[in-house]
Amino acid sequence: MGLTSRTTVYATAAVAVLCVALLVWLWPRFARPGLWQVLGRLAVIGVTQVTIVAAFACAVNSSYQFFGSWKELFGDVDTAPVGVTQAAGGGGSVTGVSSVHGALVQPGGDQQLNRVDGLPDGPAATVGRVESVKIVGRRTGVVDPAFVYLPPQYFQKAYHRMRFPVIVALSGYPGSIFNLAQHLRVSQTAGELQAKGQMQPTIMVMIRPTVAPPRDTECVDVPGGPQTETFLAKDLPEAIRSAYRAGHDAGSWGVMGYSSGGSCALQLTMRDPGVYTTAAALSPDYKVKDDPTTGNLFGSGPDRQARVDGHDLMWRLKHLPVPQVSVLVANSRHGEKGYPQTEAFIKAVRAPMRVVSILPENGSHNFPTWVREMPAALKWMNGQLNFPQDVVPRHPAKRSTEAGGASRPTPAAPAPGGHGSLRAEGTEPGSGATARR
Repeated sequence: MGLTSRTTVYATAAVAVLCVALLVWLWPRFARPGLWQVLGRLAVIGVTQVTIVAAFACAVNSSYQFFGSWKELFGDVDTAPVGVTQAAGGGGSVTGVSSVHGALVQPGGDQQLNRVDGLPDGPAATVGRVESVKIVGRRTGVVDPAFVYLPPQYFQKAYHRMRFPVIVALSGYPGSIFNLAQHLRVSQTAGELQAKGQMQPTIMVMIRPTVAPPRDTECVDVPGGPQTETFLAKDLPEAIRSAYRAGHDAGSWGVMGYSSGGSCALQLTMRDPGVYTTAAALSPDYKVKDDPTTGNLFGSGPDRQARVDGHDLMWRLKHLPVPQVSVLVANSRHGEKGYPQTEAFIKAVRAPMRVVSILPENGSHNFPTWVREMPAALKWMNGQLNFPQDVVPRHPAKRSTEAGGASRPTPAAPAPGGHGSLRAEGTEPGSGATARR
């Protein structure tokens, strides 16, 4: 019997019921005075409680997939590297807290980042920097904490007129940004891959999609309630571009997440392809549904069903034009209950949308599995994004020289598989990017 199978749940529940029945039946015999009777009472109570707790734990684990197998439960975790499979159907370290000031990105205060990020301290131009900020939604009024990882190149002279690609990392519910930084190791993994030359310099934004805690809004614009999709698809990119040298076109932006954060990443990319063109979803769902943690996400009235269908990705693939985006989905063949849905999603994708997958043989709905999948997911995502874009100065005649007449250093070329080389882009008045950094 597999640890997560319904047979295991029913078997442990049956054992627990049997133990309770035996306790009731045998209790009169143990109610007599004497040492052995006292020890007998303690033993039957202990065995009964253990079986009840075991039955409850198996039921919870079967639903949430914390441990995918008996081997994993006892500490035998598979750490072998995973790879990205082309699927059919589709064609940092910390040097201080935030120095950002502005209307939309504000300092987040001391978050004890040195304990969150595991890389050695050093100058920002050598190891990068993680900043603690608050993202202020101009349209939604949402204020959400975030960590922003800036790669070392962001602070180097050769890149000082460059806009960088951005990957937004979303936590699951009810996770926090510390889960992304400390347990999923987003900034550490990105820094390590960049140091090895396996990933181009990229800004990483770590944020939680739970904008109205404790309610789980599942990246939905709730009628009369929190506007989570608007915050993540409009307010967040606007805020990041206003404070950092971030890419302006959708080809420079990707979004990833685990669990419900992965579901959100797919939803944002397929619903808002003009904002995010790439997504990586680790153990996602493919349909948003109401439950006790979400409340009523879709309102009432004649438009309710249309809103429900709009957040059902399988329905979208069948009934709506397919967006020109690239997505990665990850799910374990054994140990995660979402594998059949992932297979169905992969088969349903059609051109011009592209899908790849990470499908390890064994895994669970937990951080050890997602950490194992992170390097492959980040490297694949990075290959889909436009890499550093040249910010053209206001006077084109001076493009060839820096102050003092020296030639402008040439930045590193994109990694193989990218969507293009360095592209010219005009500096927009009021962007604040160059002035702030």
